[in-house]
Amino acid sequence: MAGNAQIAFTVTVFLLTYAIIITEKIHRTLIALFGASLMLVFGILSFEMAIEAIDFNAIGLLVGMMLIVGLTRESGVIEFIAISVAKFGKGHPIYIMLSLSILTAIMSALIDNVTMILLTVPISISIARKLEIDPIPIVFSEILLSNIGGAATLIGDPPNLLIGSAAGFGFMDFVVNLVPVLIVISVATLFILWLIFRKKMIVSDENRQRLLSLNPRDELRDKPLAIKSLTVMAITIIGFIIHQYVNLESAAVAMAGASLLLLVTRPNPDKVFQHVEWPVIFFFIGLFVLVGSLEAIGVMEEMAHLTIALTGGELVGTGMSILFVSAIAGAFLDNIPFTATMIPLIQEIGRIGAIEGMDALWWCLALGACLGGNGTVIGASANVTAIGLLEEEGHKFSFLRYLVMGFPLMLMSIAFAAVYMYFFYLT
Repeated sequence: MAGNAQIAFTVTVFLLTYAIIITEKIHRTLIALFGASLMLVFGILSFEMAIEAIDFNAIGLLVGMMLIVGLTRESGVIEFIAISVAKFGKGHPIYIMLSLSILTAIMSALIDNVTMILLTVPISISIARKLEIDPIPIVFSEILLSNIGGAATLIGDPPNLLIGSAAGFGFMDFVVNLVPVLIVISVATLFILWLIFRKKMIVSDENRQRLLSLNPRDELRDKPLAIKSLTVMAITIIGFIIHQYVNLESAAVAMAGASLLLLVTRPNPDKVFQHVEWPVIFFFIGLFVLVGSLEAIGVMEEMAHLTIALTGGELVGTGMSILFVSAIAGAFLDNIPFTATMIPLIQEIGRIGAIEGMDALWWCLALGACLGGNGTVIGASANVTAIGLLEEEGHKFSFLRYLVMGFPLMLMSIAFAAVYMYFFYLT
């Protein structure tokens, strides 16, 4: 256990960093890197420990998929899909929003939610531009459903990859245990989104008819590139589905796909790497180091002992504590590094608490971390990635605007999850 001064310093820096991120007075990437650097400068972490704290699987996944999606966008495929979806929804924004959200939820379970956000957000922005409407409601609904859908499988959301590795769960374990409640949560969330936005997303008949008159095929600027991009993307998606059976990390699949696409298209490297959202990448690096510092000084171990003391080692109390703490804290701490800190905590609870039914605690963590990520802008990788794409196109989605809409919906989903866990796993 670290000394009191180290603990006080680390916790203070951690809390101040997040407070500044919430106020948005300084760009989140700059303050996250500064907070992380303080941990190194003041000896809380050695450089080697900081490197170990970074989840390079998550980083590699992001970089690889950003490259694939970026090259795919150059072909005009994104616009092709955008117009096709818009015509399917008859040009009505609310139907387009619901269609893209359902697609995002389903595909987030089969590949991963960050990849789906990288695919659907550019499509949504393109549709909104053509209809002359604000893209934020559509993107917001996609963020929510990406995290809900991503919670359904081992590969859907990065926290599940971490949990599956620690607990030894496979793809179907997540499907069997979590899909029932996630379907209910998805339906409830979509219904509320429909109530909120159905009268706010108004488009003129002129813009709607102009969009419906467009031919999706006319948007394909480079058909050979489109064919190559979609082929590599299909191969990559297959890789995501089978990666656990061939002992490959998801980052290896994404980077292999990106490398293959770069090899067959041979673009200008200086240009193609501009597709990577480097501020997002370095924001995650800063967060991983900050959370790694908390674990290094023993805060996680103390939290484990405190949890046992408060719940008496009883399964219902411990499970509900993990579910709600993971949801609330995960909304503000980003659910990847937060899950990474909770895993040793649960392992420690299992070691010192002699709790039977430990699997239930892992499911509580998965639901809490993935659904809690919907609470704030910084709650999940998908959120940060989506906000970065919006900002790149000149659309500001502030922390507070997201919080007002997202946090209540997150609490509703956790309430459903709590009822489900109580009746089916904890009693």
